[in-house]
Amino acid sequence: MNPWTIVKYEEPCFEGVAALWREAFPNPQPWNAPEVTIPAKLAIQSDLFLLAIDREQVIGSVLAGYDGHRGWLYAVAVLKEHQRRGVGSALVREAERRLLELGCVKINLQIQSTNASVTEFYRRLGYEVEERVSMGKRLGRFG
Repeated sequence: MNPWTIVKYEEPCFEGVAALWREAFPNPQPWNAPEVTIPAKLAIQSDLFLLAIDREQVIGSVLAGYDGHRGWLYAVAVLKEHQRRGVGSALVREAERRLLELGCVKINLQIQSTNASVTEFYRRLGYEVEERVSMGKRLGRFG
């Protein structure tokens, strides 16, 4: 049995998530800051914001989304001292389970092309590199 559990995000976990993301995603763009991302996610499909908790410490996160056509995974992170213990895999599998319950049949995610270790993590979970061009456009205050 794992010493950690997977739970839905709750507000008292904000600082723990912020610390996790600082370690996992140093130098974030302003639109990826916890104070922007977390309230936005809580407003839409908050049940798809999952945390791994070990003795009240946030050790992992995943944000998932579903638009009725595709699912997406974002902010999959595990504290370095807890990596390679199945935390990230369990978070992804729980997000996949919840997306499947919503009717999702395909999940997409984006990672930096230079991040070979993360690419390999997702390959082990059954994800494949697809020949696509990723494009984006910022709107509103970040545009």
